[in-house]
Amino acid sequence: MVSLTAVAAAVAAAAGLVPGRGQNKTQDRPRAVATFSILGDLVGNVGGEHAELATLVGPNGDVHVYAPTPGDVKTIVAATIVFVNGLGLEGWIDRLIAASATRAPVVVTSAGIKTRSGSRSHDQAVSDPHAWQSVANAKIYIENIKDGFSAADRTGEKNYQNNVGAYLAQLDALDREIKAAIAPIPSARRKVITTHNAFGYFGDAYGIEFIAAESLSTEAEPSAREVARLIEQIRRENVTALFLENVADSRLLQRIAAETGVRIGGKLYSDALSPPDGPAATYIEMMRSNVRELTSALTS
Repeated sequence: MVSLTAVAAAVAAAAGLVPGRGQNKTQDRPRAVATFSILGDLVGNVGGEHAELATLVGPNGDVHVYAPTPGDVKTIVAATIVFVNGLGLEGWIDRLIAASATRAPVVVTSAGIKTRSGSRSHDQAVSDPHAWQSVANAKIYIENIKDGFSAADRTGEKNYQNNVGAYLAQLDALDREIKAAIAPIPSARRKVITTHNAFGYFGDAYGIEFIAAESLSTEAEPSAREVARLIEQIRRENVTALFLENVADSRLLQRIAAETGVRIGGKLYSDALSPPDGPAATYIEMMRSNVRELTSALTS
């Protein structure tokens, strides 16, 4: 099997490229790469028509378990700037960056966010990487993206600033909309369970308790013991509704709903957007779709 490193070298030699520096760079728009679809939408709103954009993990793709391809190496080799989430979300990105030998700057878009504890790895606590689930955090992402673009493309700095101003206004309106939608829900009903721990930042920001299924993740098939523990947890916590996620297999929660009598509240978008014709094709549409599903289940 040809290694990603070998592919990167062949691509650079054939194209006559220095990694991270495209031909005719002064005449081209900067070529941005985002690691997954939600981040890609945020990057696209800052770059707009002044930048080209490639996204590695597309709609409904699970960024946690993604396996980079030789095509991804080609994309990184040709990049002007690379945007990543950080916080351990993309466990594969360092290998991909190393394989490409790119000189493009890598911008960690979650930088400066006050993180919350996530799951444990090798008996060590790790930060929850799903920071975009709070709109206030998404605004920090946008500022980091703007700074990255501006540093890589000084001639377009004013354009990026204008795009950011317009988009931040939309995010402010979205934040108010979410708070207004959730406010009427009685506090006793604001308890739901999802398939993995992706909504902690949303819960902290908007006052809903998300209980991630104990010992379950998107990376492994749960054992019978883990499923039994989850059923016990649902009964113990008096969970109001179960929610499917677009990056997780729905069969497990459907089985658990049948055994516990707890209703399935619908599908939430956690780590990826929907395809363009779906209800969560952009970050703003994703947040609105999730709020619709939550409020419908928790108020009925």
